Amino acid sequence: MQTPDTSSAEPRACPGPAPIQRRTTRFTVPPGTVDTHAHVIGLPPDYPFVAERSYTPPEATAASYLSMLDVTGATYGVLTQVSVHGTDNRLLIDALTANRARLRGIAVIDLDCPEKEKAALKEAGVVGLRLNVLYGGGKGFDQLEDYAALCREMGWHLQFLMDARDISALASRFAKLPVPFLVDHMGHFPTSRGIDDPGFDALVGIVRDGAWVRLSGPNRTSVEGGPPYRDTVPFAHKLVAANPDRCVWGSDWPHVANWNTMPSVGDLQDLLADWVPDEATRNRILTSNPQKLFGFPPV
Repeated sequence: MQTPDTSSAEPRACPGPAPIQRRTTRFTVPPGTVDTHAHVIGLPPDYPFVAERSYTPPEATAASYLSMLDVTGATYGVLTQVSVHGTDNRLLIDALTANRARLRGIAVIDLDCPEKEKAALKEAGVVGLRLNVLYGGGKGFDQLEDYAALCREMGWHLQFLMDARDISALASRFAKLPVPFLVDHMGHFPTSRGIDDPGFDALVGIVRDGAWVRLSGPNRTSVEGGPPYRDTVPFAHKLVAANPDRCVWGSDWPHVANWNTMPSVGDLQDLLADWVPDEATRNRILTSNPQKLFGFPPV
């Protein structure tokens, strides 16, 4: 596995999101747009950070996230449990409960999570679980099949924060999963390795076969230090061509663990115009595809 070794590293403080948000002027954001990936973050002592985290973020409130959605034209949003809070999903639950019509959630839990807690997560609007092998505080693939069985029982899907170079070693296990699964941030694949790298080809292959993929995180994979991340465009084109019905888009707000120029969501929407030039396909990726996966009503 390409898991980074953070066992001896001190958590690094990361900046907050861009203070000014804007909507793209390169295309019309369609009604029903879903931002499929963002985080809310609380601060200790009310919301402790896990000791094994790899970064220390500032606060990111649900109110700030909803304001960003309003500015950038998104109808719906999906909040993913942030790694620094480990399996303490209280803040996620509070945000979802207060915004049931507009938000869904992706949780991080232990397999022995009490039935009462699982029921509370589902009632709040959680629709999936995340496994994370890239940042401290997440759950890895050791018990993948057990998490898949739990998701099947709850009517949830799985999401993977992983390096695409690890897909080949896991492909046979992925093929047997009884629930839908999504690979985050275009496989967290560094563009410096090239579009024909076998690791990226493995990601393209499983997307062609029906896996979901999130078009997001260019600031994490580009060799450019800031927008417009032109080197990511061929990678997005290849994923969309493989299976446009299995692509979704996410802002990744508030862009935790970002050490380069902080993008605004408008910058990332601008890039989506290049990632998916065809309007009909882009609108599908922004609306009907994620509405189906995350359970939002069409607009």
